[in-house]
Amino acid sequence: MDIHELIGDVIAREGGYSDHPADRGGPTNMGITQAVARENGYGGAMRQMPRAFAEKIYRKLYWEQPGYAFVAEQAPRVAAELFDTGVNMGTSVASGFLQRALNALNRNQKDYPDLKIDRMIGARSLQALGAFLALRGSAGETVLLAAIEALQGERYIALAESRPANEAFLYGWLASRIAQNG
Repeated sequence: MDIHELIGDVIAREGGYSDHPADRGGPTNMGITQAVARENGYGGAMRQMPRAFAEKIYRKLYWEQPGYAFVAEQAPRVAAELFDTGVNMGTSVASGFLQRALNALNRNQKDYPDLKIDRMIGARSLQALGAFLALRGSAGETVLLAAIEALQGERYIALAESRPANEAFLYGWLASRIAQNG
C-alpha cells in the first residue's frame, strides 16, 4: 500500500483543469475543487495549482484525517477503495459505506457488535474490521470491497436519478470507479 501511488492514480483519473457547467464543484484541477483548494490555503488560479499542493491535500484530507491509513494496516484494498470513494463522494460517505457493510456482514451481531453509522473511522470501526477479517480472511476483504462498491454504484445511480444533469457524469463514474475494480 503506497499512498503516493494511490494519489498518482487519482490525479491521473481526475485529469487536469475542468470547469464543466453541470459540475456543482465549479473549477477543479486534478480533482481538487476551488473551494477545497481555498480552504487549504491555495489562492492562485486553479489552472496553475501545483501538483505538489494537490498531493498534500489528498494525503491530509482523504487519507490521514479519515483514518484510512489505519484501515490499510488491516485491509489495504479496502483502504484504497475508501480513499478513491472519499475523493469522489466525500470521506464521510466512504466511511459510512464501510460501517454499513460491516454491520450487514456481522451475522446479526454474532461476529461483532453493530457499529453506530457515524461516518467516521475510529477504534470501534477498526475493531469490527479486524474481527470480520479474522473470521473471513483474505476472501472477506474481497467480499467487503464488493459490498462497498455496490453501495457506491447505487449512490451514483441515485445521484443521476435525483439530478438529471449528473447523467453527464454517470457513465464515467461507473467506468472509472466501479467497473475498473470488477
